[in-house]
Amino acid sequence: MIVRVQDAVFDAGAELNAFATARPEVGAIVTFTGLVRDVTGGLRGMEIEHYPGMTAKAIETIATEAQNRWSLADVLVIHRYGVLQATDPIMMVATASKHRADAFAAADFLMDYLKSRAPFWKKETTGDGASWVSAKDEDEAALDRWS
Repeated sequence: MIVRVQDAVFDAGAELNAFATARPEVGAIVTFTGLVRDVTGGLRGMEIEHYPGMTAKAIETIATEAQNRWSLADVLVIHRYGVLQATDPIMMVATASKHRADAFAAADFLMDYLKSRAPFWKKETTGDGASWVSAKDEDEAALDRWS
């Protein structure tokens, strides 16, 4: 399992290649890369805050849960913090398994968790000022399906 919480930008293609090359026994790798999106057309930046020790530990706990629920060879989670701009990568999840069903389900589970429960706080700055991003009902509903 690889969990990295970092301020540095990452190259999703390079991360995928490194992850895949180390696992010749798997038949499926599923990846997802989340990007900063400018929904209103006026985003000047997004600041992501976290508690360093707590955040990585929380993500490791949920990655372990994914490994216990599905037959996975490995898991990679990268999540950024700091000030990001539109189209910057925020996070990446990769799951490796012998078969695609487990890899897809585990990646979906991890993405739902990161969106709703990982201890990050996001503040968007636009021409109208700065505001904290609130949790969305649809994100909570997506997480409920894993209970």
